[in-house]
Amino acid sequence: MLNIILFGPPGAGKGTQSAFLVEHFGLVHLSTGDIFRANIKGETELGKLAQSYMDQGKLVPDDVTISMLESEVDNHPTAKGFIFDGFPRTTAQADALDAFLNGRNAPIACMLALDVDEDELKARLLARAETSGRPDDANPTVIQKRIDVYNAETAPVAGHYAEQGKYTGVDGIGTIEEITERLCAAVPSE
Repeated sequence: MLNIILFGPPGAGKGTQSAFLVEHFGLVHLSTGDIFRANIKGETELGKLAQSYMDQGKLVPDDVTISMLESEVDNHPTAKGFIFDGFPRTTAQADALDAFLNGRNAPIACMLALDVDEDELKARLLARAETSGRPDDANPTVIQKRIDVYNAETAPVAGHYAEQGKYTGVDGIGTIEEITERLCAAVPSE
């Protein structure tokens, strides 16, 4: 089984590149944002629990997030592997993901991190705002806050996988096709 974490700051191109990696390797794309929305919309027990935290303005606890992710993995018993997009965001989440996947004898094969400088990230997010309708992409102050939160809270997760020899930084500047080629070349052969 091929399990990949696609990693990088907001605007690095994770969503765009996930689609190509899914097609190329025949994997299932797991986006925690999509999983949250589906559970909340479907009014599952986990979705109701997550919504209760969100209604209070609180972060959804890791154990609830992990339970949703585990449930989604279980929904795809014949998958060749998964691309984890937007998860893990903390080292505690990385530990929980590793424990879950190692328990299934299907560990993370690699973390592919899209390296993009901050000025380029800001330009991409502002450009995306013009077509996506996402208000968080149109406000430079919000963009900077998202980048700062990523640098402070999420970027350290890379060290977790670097210690395991599973981290690969990939140049995220160039055409979509060039970046896709670099990512595909960085995936370890099974």
